Amino acid sequence: MSAPAPSPLAIVDAEPLPRQEEVLTDAALAFVAELHRRFTPRRDELLGRRAERRAEIARTSALDFLPETAAVRADDSWKVAPAPAALNDRRVEITGPTDRKMTINALNSGARVWLADFEDASAPTWENVILGQLNLTDAYERRIDFTDERTGKSYALKDAAELATVVMRPRGWHLSERHLKDEHGTPVPGALVDFGLYFFHNAQRLVDLGKGPYFYLPKTESHLEARLWNEIFVFAQDYVGLPQGTVRATVLIETITAAYEMEEILYELREHASGLNAGRWDYLFSIVKNFRDGGQKFVLPDRNAVTMTAPFMRAYTELLVRTCHKRGAHAIGGMAAFIPSRKDAEVNKVAFEKVRADKDREAGDGFDGSWVAHPDLVPIALESFDKVLGDKPNQKDRLREDVSVAAGDLIAIDSLDAKPTYDGLVNAVQVGIRYIEAWLRGLGAVAIFNLMEDAATAEISRSQIWQWINAGVVFDNGKPATADLTREVAAAELAAIRTEIGEAAFAAGKWQEAHDLLLQVSLDADYADFLTLPAYERLR
Repeated sequence: MSAPAPSPLAIVDAEPLPRQEEVLTDAALAFVAELHRRFTPRRDELLGRRAERRAEIARTSALDFLPETAAVRADDSWKVAPAPAALNDRRVEITGPTDRKMTINALNSGARVWLADFEDASAPTWENVILGQLNLTDAYERRIDFTDERTGKSYALKDAAELATVVMRPRGWHLSERHLKDEHGTPVPGALVDFGLYFFHNAQRLVDLGKGPYFYLPKTESHLEARLWNEIFVFAQDYVGLPQGTVRATVLIETITAAYEMEEILYELREHASGLNAGRWDYLFSIVKNFRDGGQKFVLPDRNAVTMTAPFMRAYTELLVRTCHKRGAHAIGGMAAFIPSRKDAEVNKVAFEKVRADKDREAGDGFDGSWVAHPDLVPIALESFDKVLGDKPNQKDRLREDVSVAAGDLIAIDSLDAKPTYDGLVNAVQVGIRYIEAWLRGLGAVAIFNLMEDAATAEISRSQIWQWINAGVVFDNGKPATADLTREVAAAELAAIRTEIGEAAFAAGKWQEAHDLLLQVSLDADYADFLTLPAYERLR
């Protein structure tokens, strides 16, 4: 018996947008409705499983490789599908939201890949969700340009051969799209909205351009979540008549639980897998979230003190490279978030050297590519990987069989000498307020103190504040981490921002709301799984 026809989805509480009818066609909405009908129940089950697993970690303060999937890890015979030509050389990838200017600049940047982001670098306003889809389709049709009203500068695409390959990142499983609901009033998962609209409109178009529908999968917590994505890919390709394996997915290993299931994640996606990526801030956020009641041994120092050379971070990245290359997948390194200053050459010089050292280390460790947040960093990262790769598209032949990582190595937080500092608390509050304020205005990628910050930054900031208070940390200046101290620092920061930007700009922003939300998610006894859940309720 054939499946019942999907009920049409209702667009709820959303002002009409220019050209939205090109994205929200009846056929595209029918496809999204069918994705929702088939796969949302399993998504809901898996979100429930996350909570059960978190409760188990709270009870044991431990994690291990899964005994039930030992056979998958022990079987050396399987590999992921060979990379398509457009994804074989990924030595530098640029990340950013899908606004019109960024779309052009990222495609033109000289990077091999652009991570077109509907997730952490994009606040999910209805406008960003729909117009981001339009911008990508316009780019593939070469009908996109942009003129900056403030500077008068115009932007247009380079020749097709010079453009980056797009790998699109939909929202994580935990977020729903409140503007698109089924006949029962249930919102569609944001991941299915983003994936569904993009795939339906662009999959065949991308194949015709010699590329394909390629995706980054964020915040995956288990191989079962990867299995769900694989089922979605199989269904979607059948639905539009594309061969199986046309879709390719790179999974961000940015949760501590996923770090224990890397091989299983690749196995579940193997026909559609193209690699794994090491996502630093979300990974640290996930450690705090899962081990937040594990006592002093799990207390992280200031985020800037946790470099990729920390022993537990080395274990994570080296295991990722070994796992990927063992299975024929790309290993993609972490983000260089520095934003070059137009005024301070000395700041740039110091930061560029740090970026170069970071990318040299990744290329030397066997990564096949890495991320940058700004076009000016593309040549630096390119030079690091060119030195190691030469004319080769990747170094998947470096199997890193010298790497041996035990389960405890990934959570050996207490191997770090650094401790939380009062300045770290101040920085977490400063960055948290400034990022959340921009997010509430619809901006997901925000330059703060010469770094490009996204939602993962705010997550690690508020999580560290929460952890330091609840673990009874005493800072280097002798002050204990308390809710009152945090409120004091936040009040001082709010006053400083008011002075810095002036009364009119302060009143026009969402500063008080951002301050209040940061304190809510940092101080509430009941730790919110994701900052973006209460923040989304305030996003207009």
